Amino acid sequence: MAYDNNLLLDVLNGKEVSRPPIWVMRQAGRILPGYREIRASVPSFKHLVKRPDLISIVTVEPLDVLGVDAAILFSDILVIPEAMGVDYEIVEKKGPVFDNPIQQVSDIDKLKSGDDCLADLSYVFESIGATKTRIAGRNPLIGFAGAPWTLFAYMIEGSGSKTFAKARRFLYEEPEASHKLMGMITDTIISYAKEKVRCGCDVIQLFDSWAGMLTVNQYETFCIPYIKRILEALEGTPRIFFPKGAWSSVPSFKALDFEAISVDWKTPIDYIRGHLGGDQIIQGNLDPAAMYGSKADITTVVNDKIAEVGKRHIFNLGHGVYPDTDAAHVKHMIDTVKAYKY
Repeated sequence: MAYDNNLLLDVLNGKEVSRPPIWVMRQAGRILPGYREIRASVPSFKHLVKRPDLISIVTVEPLDVLGVDAAILFSDILVIPEAMGVDYEIVEKKGPVFDNPIQQVSDIDKLKSGDDCLADLSYVFESIGATKTRIAGRNPLIGFAGAPWTLFAYMIEGSGSKTFAKARRFLYEEPEASHKLMGMITDTIISYAKEKVRCGCDVIQLFDSWAGMLTVNQYETFCIPYIKRILEALEGTPRIFFPKGAWSSVPSFKALDFEAISVDWKTPIDYIRGHLGGDQIIQGNLDPAAMYGSKADITTVVNDKIAEVGKRHIFNLGHGVYPDTDAAHVKHMIDTVKAYKY
């Protein structure tokens, strides 16, 4: 489908463009007043995630207020574990907490997976239709999912963690069961992402937020085969892969089929392209903390980053925008990118 602003899809499809497209991870969130107002009107974050009418509003707000080149469907990566049978809550200033994390191998057999989870995710798919109506043909819509290891880590750990020691221990102590759970999560991600595409998402981004927690061997053993399955199942849909912190595993990414790789702010662009080729589309990798600088400083770092990456670039931060960031500074970053000409 062609949109009024097709810049993101043009880059992902290998076309020449006049400037990099820009969107911002967590653009539909706490830096925007409309989101804060809506979030205050519901009892919890999960109530918001399950309201298609409200999701459409907060998803589209960044198009109207910030002027980004694409919307990303507001949701949470943990809707998949919940649909599989591992429920969670978002606790203010603490993050996700699971009442019933996986503690033993027998717990895995109690889970649902694949297409069996889709009915419990219907609110996500309904929100896509409402969002597409509100976008009204202006911009493409990105859908996303957490990668298998990142979801596995939460499901075993039971919360966020600085080390994910419980989850990593499970890999060592129960490798066979770990592969079984990874496979079930993978089946569910595939069903979920394909249904998102069917309902109208134009791009899928796969977030491996905790990729940097694993050794190179562990990532190649417990992650690459499952990520490969997901990306292959989505062939024909533009795919963005974000393996945060996994710079040491970049050589193994040559086995994966994706259009763009999203790069955190600590990984050099030359290193990525040195392993994946000079034509590899790069998303990122501006330090989110750069938004704390002056507008003049932001102009400088934006122009420097575009010059560094060159063409075949989707401008973004190296991770989500921080919640205490001044939205005016993010808007200035976006306007600076939009004023750039190759």
